[in-house]
Amino acid sequence: DSIFRIYSMTKPIVSVGLMMLYEQGRFQLDDPVHKFIPSWRDQKVFLSGNHPVWKTVPVDRPMTIRDLLSHTSGLTYGFMERSNVDAAYRRFGIADRTRPGYTLSDMIQTLAELPLEFSPGTRWNYSVATDVVGHLIEVISGQRLDAYLREHILQPLGMPDTSFVISDDQTSRFAANYERQADGQLKLLDDPADSAFRECTFLSGGGGLVSTALDYFRFTSMMLNKGELDGIRLLGRKTVELMTMNHLPDGQDLTKLALPGMFTETAYGGVGFGLGFSVMLSPARAQISGTPGEFAWGGAASTAFWIDPVEDLIVIFMTQLMPSSSYPLRRELRALAYSALE
Repeated sequence: DSIFRIYSMTKPIVSVGLMMLYEQGRFQLDDPVHKFIPSWRDQKVFLSGNHPVWKTVPVDRPMTIRDLLSHTSGLTYGFMERSNVDAAYRRFGIADRTRPGYTLSDMIQTLAELPLEFSPGTRWNYSVATDVVGHLIEVISGQRLDAYLREHILQPLGMPDTSFVISDDQTSRFAANYERQADGQLKLLDDPADSAFRECTFLSGGGGLVSTALDYFRFTSMMLNKGELDGIRLLGRKTVELMTMNHLPDGQDLTKLALPGMFTETAYGGVGFGLGFSVMLSPARAQISGTPGEFAWGGAASTAFWIDPVEDLIVIFMTQLMPSSSYPLRRELRALAYSALE
């Protein structure tokens, strides 16, 4: 019953939350994001320069909600360290949950003033897009993100230990988070007693949740069961199928579409991306054990999950070791899991 920082394993949960609103007819996937965030109407693409003096060009087309869910939006993360755009993200503390009083609305306002890395739909780049998805949930539903997730996903699925903050009575079960040093030693990165997860004003749809293995198993079981668990249906079967198919242009994989050298929680070759999940296209090209059609993601503290509908298999791995590239846990876990199948 240990509680873990699941970081980017928050993204699939929040993506499901938005797609529940899609099923209600509240938006279409090709709706421009500026329909719900008017300040994003005239977005620009970075060419050169630095904040506040940018050289930009207009986007080829407006960013859509599908772009946010599939990470083809043109947004980025501050830790990418690729360009002056992500340098501006670092300068302004974009999506930094440790900033006192910082909110989703603050992030949206700042992003409106910054250029995109590329025109939406032309490349793939891991980014704060799912934080924007969380904001869209608030705008469309009229509820705060934490309240919406609790009412529509966490309580119906029976996930009592999944939330944006740790309560006093959960502290004893909250795992410590460690960072691997260059010499291989572990350094305590986040002490449960005074963790940033004790309180929070920035509800990060991209990485803000804590959870347990059992709670996350409830969520992944719902996805494996095509949107239903224990008689409670969250999503329609066809919506789950839509979310877990490759949405990259022309059926490409990440090798073809991703910005070169950028961080991701998955292999590039043989892997596409759906609406909130990576999607296995070819285990041979990915050079890992797996099945075409499985979908997955992971978190910054080396947590990981994948769902293999063909094998009727769910694998969830929880630990607290940063960064997720510290040790090839996921590749080794895949080899172990699939070698055990008869």
